[in-house]
Amino acid sequence: MNSAVKREGGLMENKKSDLGRKKAGRRKYGRNSDGTFGPGNPGKPKGARHKATRAAQTLLEGEAEALSRKAVELALDGDVTALRLCLERIVPPKKDDAVLFFLPPMASAADISDVAASILKAVATATITPSEGERIMRLVEFCRRALETSELEARIISLESGGQGIATS
Repeated sequence: MNSAVKREGGLMENKKSDLGRKKAGRRKYGRNSDGTFGPGNPGKPKGARHKATRAAQTLLEGEAEALSRKAVELALDGDVTALRLCLERIVPPKKDDAVLFFLPPMASAADISDVAASILKAVATATITPSEGERIMRLVEFCRRALETSELEARIISLESGGQGIATS
């Protein structure tokens, strides 16, 4: 089936095929004009791998032992890159060390100010670093929220059961 051809200013345009390309572009890419994915198009599925990655994995499949052996041989022969590669696999990257200092018990949300003061004192005396103190305070904040939620739940239950035995802290 031939499409209509129109002549404008000496150039020939095929309007039907232009429309077909535009529709195909929307269908193929499913993106809005701003580049975001359009409705009904979540993007690539989780865990999807690029064609080149899949091809490389297929080629390397079953060769892991031989490649590892060769990397160790090269490292033992003095190849610095192979040595670094082997050491990165043998010795994992260092994780955070345990931080030891006194923290008062947290039985209620009211105890959090004592805990925060203890953390600030540990930072001020260089027992822990400021970044460690910040991370510990985030954990304390999660604990505060949990304690606060428990206390609110107890108060609601008490109010719903007739207001007897309201516990305040």
